[in-house]
Amino acid sequence: MKYIVVTGGVMSGLGKGITMASIGRILKNRGYKIVPMKIDPYINIDAGTMNPYQHGEVYVLADGTEVDLDLGHYERFMDVELSREHNITTGIIYSAVIERERKGGYFGDTVQIIPHVTNEIKTRIRRVAANSNADLCLVEIGGTVGDIESMPFLEAVRQMQCEEDGTDFLFVHVTLVPVTSVTLNEQKTKPTQHSVKALRELGLQPDIIVCRCKRLLKDDAKKKIAMFCSVKNEAVISAQDAGDIYEVPLLLEQEGIAEYIMKKLQLTQLTEDHEWAQMVARRKRSVATGRDISIALVGKYAELEDSYLSIKEAIGHAAAELGCNVEMKLVEAEDLEGATVTVTDSDSIFSGVQGILVPGGFGVRGVEGKINAITYARVHKIPFLGICFGFQLAVIEAARNLAQLHDAHSIELGETQTPVIDLLEEQQKVAVKGGTMRLGDYEVFIRKDTLAEQIYGKNKILERHRHRYEVNPEYIERIEREGMIFSGTNKSGVRMEIVEMEAENHPFFVATQFHPEFKSRPTKPSPPFIAFVNACMHHSSRQT
Repeated sequence: MKYIVVTGGVMSGLGKGITMASIGRILKNRGYKIVPMKIDPYINIDAGTMNPYQHGEVYVLADGTEVDLDLGHYERFMDVELSREHNITTGIIYSAVIERERKGGYFGDTVQIIPHVTNEIKTRIRRVAANSNADLCLVEIGGTVGDIESMPFLEAVRQMQCEEDGTDFLFVHVTLVPVTSVTLNEQKTKPTQHSVKALRELGLQPDIIVCRCKRLLKDDAKKKIAMFCSVKNEAVISAQDAGDIYEVPLLLEQEGIAEYIMKKLQLTQLTEDHEWAQMVARRKRSVATGRDISIALVGKYAELEDSYLSIKEAIGHAAAELGCNVEMKLVEAEDLEGATVTVTDSDSIFSGVQGILVPGGFGVRGVEGKINAITYARVHKIPFLGICFGFQLAVIEAARNLAQLHDAHSIELGETQTPVIDLLEEQQKVAVKGGTMRLGDYEVFIRKDTLAEQIYGKNKILERHRHRYEVNPEYIERIEREGMIFSGTNKSGVRMEIVEMEAENHPFFVATQFHPEFKSRPTKPSPPFIAFVNACMHHSSRQT
C-alpha cells in the first residue's frame, strides 16, 4: 500500500479537499484504484449535528454516515462510494480510546496521546487501506498546520512515514501565495515558508507543495519556495484559481504533479482515461452555448453557498449533460414571508427564473417563506423540485391550499390539529440527536405510468436519505383527490418518497423525500436533476 497525505497551511478553506480529490482522479485516470480518507480534527463524532453556517453542508454516505462536504468531492471526483470508516474525527478517536481504557484494554498502562491515541489513528488508516484492495490510500488532514487540534494526527502520520518504505509515502502540503496589491502583483512566498517551517518543526517534510494563487505562479516565486522549503523546483505546483473545480485535475496535470508523484512512489502508467477531460470540455461548451436559464434556490442558509453544495453540483452536472448554462439565484426564505411581503415582492424575487427549488433543512425559521415559494411555483406553473424538507413542505402546501386543510403542518414545527407530517414511529422516544435519523441508502418503489417512472426509467431505485419526519398516511387519500400523486413509496407502501402533480395541472412539479443530489456525478448526472433542468429549459423556451 502506498500513502499520500495532504496537509494545509496558512489558512483554512484553501481547497485541500479539491486538491486531494484531483490527485485521486489523476491517478485513477492512470489505472490505479484509490481509497480516500478525511480526518476532521473537531471533537464532534460526525458532522450531523452541525449548523451549515459552521461547516457547510452535511454530506450523507450510502451507509448513512453524516460527514464533511469534502467526502462529497471525493465521491464525485473519484467516482467511489465511501462509508463510515473513511471519515475520522477527534471525537471518534478519543471515544474509542476511552471506551477501551474503561474496559481494561490497555492492561494498566497510563493512557497517553503517544502512543495510545496515535496508535488508534494509525490502526484506522491502515485498516481502511487494507480492506479497500486499493493501490493507494489518500488521507486529508483537516484544519491548518499549527492548530492544536490536528497535532495528534500529524504525529500519527509522521510515525507512519518512519514505519513505511520511503517509496510508499508522500506528503503534499497546500499553502497560499498571496499578492501584495493589484498594481505590484508581487507573489509573496513568506506565508508558505512559515507554513512549511511549522510542518518541519513537527518532523514532517513535504514532498510536494501545492501553492494556491490567483494567477499562475511565477518562476522566481517557485524557485524561492523550492530553495527555502527544501523541495525540488518541479515539486512546487501552481494551483491558480479555476473557473470550474472539475478543471483542477487538468491544471495540476499541466503542472507536472502526476509525473512527480509517480516517480516518487515508483508507479508506472497502467491505462490512459480521457473521460474526465471530455466531461470538462462538455461543461465548457454548455457555458458557451448561450442557452442560459435561471433557477431560484429558496433556502434558509442562502448566504453560504456551501450549505447547498451538492445541489449546486448536481444542477451543474445536469446542465452540462443537456448543453445549457444554469445561473443559481439564492433566495433567503425569510424574504418571502411576513405581513409586509406582497405579491409584487414575490413577482420581483422570481422575475426571470425558469425553475424553483426548495432544498432540505431543519427548524421553523423560513418555513412559511418556503411554502410561499412552493405556492408561487404551483400557481404560476414554474418547474419545481423539492428535496427532503422541500418535499414535506410541498405536501403541507397542497394540504393547505388544495385540500383546504388550512392548519396543516408538521409536528416538527409546533403543535397542530392536522399533522400531515408526523414523527416516525421508531423516533418517538429518541433523545440523542446525532446519527438517529433515517439515514443513507433505502429502496424506493415507483408507481407505473407516473412522471417519476419517466424520470428514472425503472420502478425500483436506491437513494440516500436524511430525515426524521414522514408524511402522515391518514391524509394521503385527501391530498391525492386534489391532483397530487404519491408516485414513490417504500416497499410496504406506508412511507411516502416522491410526490408529483398531475401533468394536466402542472408542467413539472416533483418533490422527493430523499436526497438525489448525493448520488449525482459529473459523468453520471442524477435523473431528477436532469428532468428538472430539462423542464426549466422548456419553460425558458415558452417564456421566449
